Amino acid sequence: MNSKFVLFQSEENNQFYFRFIDLNGRNVLRSEGYTTKQNCQKGIESVKTHAPADKNYERLKATDGRYYYNHKAENNEVIATSNFYVNVQDRKSSIYLVKSEAPSAQVVDKTKEKLYS
Repeated sequence: MNSKFVLFQSEENNQFYFRFIDLNGRNVLRSEGYTTKQNCQKGIESVKTHAPADKNYERLKATDGRYYYNHKAENNEVIATSNFYVNVQDRKSSIYLVKSEAPSAQVVDKTKEKLYS
């Protein structure tokens, strides 16, 4: 298990974001922008807390036919959005990865390194 959360600040708008990245370095989830680092860290903790519960995954289909999901908190607020997948099985595998690895994943803070979102 080498999946991790990466916390960073965008040079474009100075907002804070996080990504959940799998062991191969692929982005699995991406957050919305946060105005403070503290709120972004709370978003990561929310994903960690709510990852195991299936009810927190809103499974969706884009207008172009690709599949994705939103990860939601108990209050139904979207915390993060997945990549797009060509089939339901790939989306299912991504959800399984988040459920199993996000709760104990390390957080890498790259806010001192300016990155683009």
